[in-house]
Amino acid sequence: MRQNFPLSFRSSRSSRPGVRAAVGLAATLALVAVPAAAGPAAAATADARSAPSADPAAVRDWNAIATETVGDHLGSAHPSGQGAVWHSFVSAAVYNAVVGIQGRYAPYKWRVKGPSAASPEAAAVAAAHRVLLDCFPGARARLDAAYADSLAEVPDGRAKEQGVAFGERAADHILKLREGDGRYAPVEFTAEPAPGVWRPTPPDHQPYLDTWLGRLRPMTLTSPDQFRPGPPPALSSARYARDVNELKAMGGRTGSNRTARQTETARFFGGNLLLQFQTGLRDYADRHRLGIADTARLFAAANTSAADAVITSWDAKFHYAFWRPVTAIRMAGTDGNPATEADPKWLPLAPDTPPHPDYISGHATVASAVLRAVTGVLGTSHLDLHVRSEATGTTRHYKHADEFNKDMIDARVWVGVHTRTADVVGCRTGSRIGTWVLSHHFQPLDRAAASQPTQPTQPTQPTQSSQLSLPTPPKCPS
Repeated sequence: MRQNFPLSFRSSRSSRPGVRAAVGLAATLALVAVPAAAGPAAAATADARSAPSADPAAVRDWNAIATETVGDHLGSAHPSGQGAVWHSFVSAAVYNAVVGIQGRYAPYKWRVKGPSAASPEAAAVAAAHRVLLDCFPGARARLDAAYADSLAEVPDGRAKEQGVAFGERAADHILKLREGDGRYAPVEFTAEPAPGVWRPTPPDHQPYLDTWLGRLRPMTLTSPDQFRPGPPPALSSARYARDVNELKAMGGRTGSNRTARQTETARFFGGNLLLQFQTGLRDYADRHRLGIADTARLFAAANTSAADAVITSWDAKFHYAFWRPVTAIRMAGTDGNPATEADPKWLPLAPDTPPHPDYISGHATVASAVLRAVTGVLGTSHLDLHVRSEATGTTRHYKHADEFNKDMIDARVWVGVHTRTADVVGCRTGSRIGTWVLSHHFQPLDRAAASQPTQPTQPTQPTQSSQLSLPTPPKCPS
């Protein structure tokens, strides 16, 4: 058992030969998106009959270690999407390390193949460790201890040595790709306070956080503004008045019209969304017995989508600089809209409003992008996703992505930190991002090109250049 990271962040690992063989027999999802009627579990079972026996727990374990390492760096209450950036680096490196050995899927921005006999488990561990150590050198002692523990579970020999070497090479490639990407660049917010313009919010009046995220080079998109939406509603519009009045009625700390269930929903999504997705996807991959390549692909698609959703939402926030609900409601007398009325003492249900503009919602954009990527990878909008909230200490089960999107949009309104328009537009934008990611990356390879001698009975699969067939995207309620 690992000594350096909490047990709750570790996956069950099968080391007995009989159990490992069983894992191998239920290893992976289909090489192409499967019809919703078939379901991801059925596809995984069918596809695993000829899959190599490689334990996917290595990928889940190091996703958990990455989650804790990032959390320690940022703090559990860090109110930005910065964590998605670090998760995308780790997940992309692990994915390249695994598929570079096993084939089946196109590597992310790489054309290198690893030794076919190398251990994909060792490669995944080495890739994750190397990226995390480069990004968080202060965590070296714990990362090195976890690394040694993980590699101790891989049999010694040439396969292990080759896997470690290739995993480190995959990590170095990602780190090289991300050099000079704009992390922590000084980006000054200079907009003067005016009606509709963001300014620090009570109670702490914190300055704009992580402005550089809106200028960061994306993981898959061509630029931060590629999917920048149109502007928020004009202050004089009826739509703006509806947004403000809904927030006054439903998002306030006191005197709200929320039901108890609505209040619980608001608080449920008030915590760390990236943590919710990582733990939920680990649980899904474990319960559905996804193989190592499919587990790596699931995290890579989800986390690169999340990172680009953060970048896109921060670009829009910086560009439009739209004020937050607490400011809009308290200063409604200055908006020129006769359908709004100021309440100078209004406070949101949330203890603090995140220190960056309203439009568009980062939570809604990230959630939609991740769900679009996940449903595309799984080939179905039937999620079967268990989501836990550290904010409420409760777990919810989502059968469909549409339900998750609806709850997310409602929650950000009911907690009082976003207008409904910011959430809905964020959801739609995130869906476009997730579609882009899967249309350009993480696609199945042609069997012959992938060179998989361990899977000689597999039919020829679509080439990397072919368009992946994606299921209908999850809905974004208006």
